[in-house]
Amino acid sequence: MTAHAARIRTVIAVTLLGLLVSACGYNTIPTLEEQAKAKWSDVQNNYQRRADLIPNLVATVQGYAKQEKDVLTSVIEARAKATQITVSANDLSDPAKIKQFQDAQSQLSGALGRLIAVSENYPDLKSNQNFLALQSQLEGTENRIAVSRRDYIEAVRAFNTSLRTFPTILWASTLFRSTKPMAEFTADEGSQKPPVVKF
Repeated sequence: MTAHAARIRTVIAVTLLGLLVSACGYNTIPTLEEQAKAKWSDVQNNYQRRADLIPNLVATVQGYAKQEKDVLTSVIEARAKATQITVSANDLSDPAKIKQFQDAQSQLSGALGRLIAVSENYPDLKSNQNFLALQSQLEGTENRIAVSRRDYIEAVRAFNTSLRTFPTILWASTLFRSTKPMAEFTADEGSQKPPVVKF
């Protein structure tokens, strides 16, 4: 056999091996993992957007409802706690960190709900243009949060399923052995009923 024929066989063997590897799901695990991490970034982005709206909302309400200091303080404190707890893409396989993040966001949601309830007692506030604009932005942000959480949950489901199904389980148990399933969001207590937000 000539050297040229040996090279051709090597090229053919490498090409066939590459096709075999790409068709057998080797790339599925890292691809789905990166998609889930990207969806997590969307979740964090939307929660950050909500946190950014809160100082303006509190300032607007404060101008009309100075006697509601406890409610305003609870919103500010809940926002501070929620923004201190961060979960990086590397922490997505830790259910305790996801729960801690989720609990802080739930406390902020509750505090915002109380703040909005207070606004019902102030007709002048409810007609204020700044308040109406913030209300609209907050509603839109809550919808974005719901969508991004749903997308993250679906991406995690696809990733976690890939770690347990054939043929990707072969890669998960060999080359991707250190890859762990990602944690999902869990339903909060009483979350079967959507919160009523009245402005």
